[in-house]
Amino acid sequence: MANRPPILLIDSPSLYFRAYFGVPESAARAEDGSPVNAVRGFLDMLATLIRTRRPDRMVCAMDHDWRPDWRVALLPSYKAHRLAPEGGEVVPDTLTPQVPVILDVLAAIGITTVGAAGYEADDVLGTLSVTQPAPVEVVSGDRDLFQLVDDARPVRLLYVGRGVAKLEDCDDAAVQARYGVPAACYADFAALRGDPSDGLPGVPGVGEKTAARLITRYGDLDGILAALDDPGSGFAPGLRAKLAAARDYLAVAPKVVRVALDVPLPELATALPTAPADPDALLELAHRWNLAGSTRRLVDALADRS
Repeated sequence: MANRPPILLIDSPSLYFRAYFGVPESAARAEDGSPVNAVRGFLDMLATLIRTRRPDRMVCAMDHDWRPDWRVALLPSYKAHRLAPEGGEVVPDTLTPQVPVILDVLAAIGITTVGAAGYEADDVLGTLSVTQPAPVEVVSGDRDLFQLVDDARPVRLLYVGRGVAKLEDCDDAAVQARYGVPAACYADFAALRGDPSDGLPGVPGVGEKTAARLITRYGDLDGILAALDDPGSGFAPGLRAKLAAARDYLAVAPKVVRVALDVPLPELATALPTAPADPDALLELAHRWNLAGSTRRLVDALADRS
């Protein structure tokens, strides 16, 4: 098992959003003029990951619910700034039609995709990270997934904040070096610090350094809140007041940040193919959407593993 290749768990929305903004529409269009920049960039990312990480298994997680009701019920501000006036997520008009194309290409190649009603892709990734045989490598540009890092299994995060070509291979030591807290405490850390991109206000006046210092001293958020009730715990009066005022928020925020590890998922075929599952369908898609180069690079990366 120690020498077994990893399973790559792909945060598909994270990668195709990154591809959409990283590849100009003018540089990637189908014959009818439709932009396919997100598709082309996403497929090229997968080819690079397969070529460099050499996995034997892969699953692409999808968002079936980008803003689950159960998270909103706990914290109404959760992703509220990304809510379109007519409902749903604010997504570029030319990105939305590209997602089904991505799914069609992955199906033709034979790479499994999965999502779950009422859960985000993060939750699917979290569940797979604890249920699939290790080693596990999660690929994402979402900081919340640092909490999945677990040296014991092992589970690593391949963080693509600077792109797939410059991904950061993160174990627990890397998380601690980056934030000053172990991966297991990341959700509590994020709740204290806040995250405007997800609508998490954090505790006013508590930034990354203060949040890390509190967790280092008191262990976790429960330890911090317990210490608030101890007059001899050593809190500066101003910080004690800020934390006390945020008690209601701190009671729910970690539950919002924590990735679900128990999403009901079907049995999955995770083995990565060495050749397309449906070559004719892939050829038709490549021709229709002007994806010959990207599909060839992905197919070649798969074949090079054999």
